[in-house]
Amino acid sequence: MNAKLILIRHGQSQWNLENRFTGWQNVGLTEKGEEEAHLAGIQLKGEKIDIAFTSTLLRAQKTLDIILEELHFQSLTIMSNKALNERCYGELEGLDKAETALKYGEEQVLTWRRSYDVSPPGGESLKNTFDRVIPYFLNRILPLLEMGEHVLVVAHGNSLRSLIMFLEDLTPEQIQLTELPTGVPQIYDFSDEQLHSLRPKGDQFKVPDKKTTYDLRNLENKHDQFTD
Repeated sequence: MNAKLILIRHGQSQWNLENRFTGWQNVGLTEKGEEEAHLAGIQLKGEKIDIAFTSTLLRAQKTLDIILEELHFQSLTIMSNKALNERCYGELEGLDKAETALKYGEEQVLTWRRSYDVSPPGGESLKNTFDRVIPYFLNRILPLLEMGEHVLVVAHGNSLRSLIMFLEDLTPEQIQLTELPTGVPQIYDFSDEQLHSLRPKGDQFKVPDKKTTYDLRNLENKHDQFTD
């Protein structure tokens, strides 16, 4: 088996630019976000891609469209599923992050944003997001990787953080420190029952655990835990 999993957070959205909580709201890309998507496509030229997955949200779908346009892929199978959607921020969606911090206090807002199991009012915690992303990965994406398929996933900061937490066996404390830039490919190579993390040039992904090789059998052993 020799396969690759390519993860990309969507390009900058209008509410990223305006520093607003976005969550499940359908917000488009900025001009910079479209440029980031084109650059991601350029960076992926020469990579084999057999199938692509994305969320049901416009900013991720548009990013994927631009990447595939850059790669001149016209007939690639694309699977869209809400399991890959961004974390829902509930009552915070649309609010300015700085103004929200002034209203509720920086510590409370930081807890809502970065804790693993605390939800904002009416929204999801990262754990809630993890609990929908991982079963989808195990049921729909991992079997393709095990067959040697090369898979592209274009999604969101928190859905991808959930997946990275699972793949790299990060703790809740470590995932709090994990930052994913917009539009930067993160590639995992699956071979010889191992997963190898190929960090982006300059290590733009801020992941505290610097281990880069993981036993694929550990993922298989976790399958029943998340799919019962």
